[in-house]
Amino acid sequence: MAETPRKLTIGRLAGQAGVNVETVRYYQRIGLIDEPLKPAQGYRVYPQETASRIRFIKRAQDLGFTLREVTDLLALNDGDCAEARSMAEQKRAVIEDRIRDLRRIQSALDDMVSACRKSEAECARCALIETLNSPD
Repeated sequence: MAETPRKLTIGRLAGQAGVNVETVRYYQRIGLIDEPLKPAQGYRVYPQETASRIRFIKRAQDLGFTLREVTDLLALNDGDCAEARSMAEQKRAVIEDRIRDLRRIQSALDDMVSACRKSEAECARCALIETLNSPD
């Protein structure tokens, strides 16, 4: 098996990190990853650790953290587990609120769909449209 190069071009970095090149450039622009100097001739090369950092960023985003929150997590740098736990607990509370809201929406839609089915059988007016048109 071939050894992974220690320095990566932007394309190889993106491939190893599982993102596209524009994502790498965006992360550079907002300061999540460093942009290496470009040699007089050739391409910028990135250290292998940059791929790990990008994967960390993507995993944190998958868990619902915003890029601003990811920046805060990266700043902790293994130094403050209590702060990281607090951030995770806050994120979990936000997600629980969203889930409750989504369940309420689901229930309201279930009620509207049921009313719509019933109105189809009884008359020509659609209960779903009526509900959405009502002022309250």
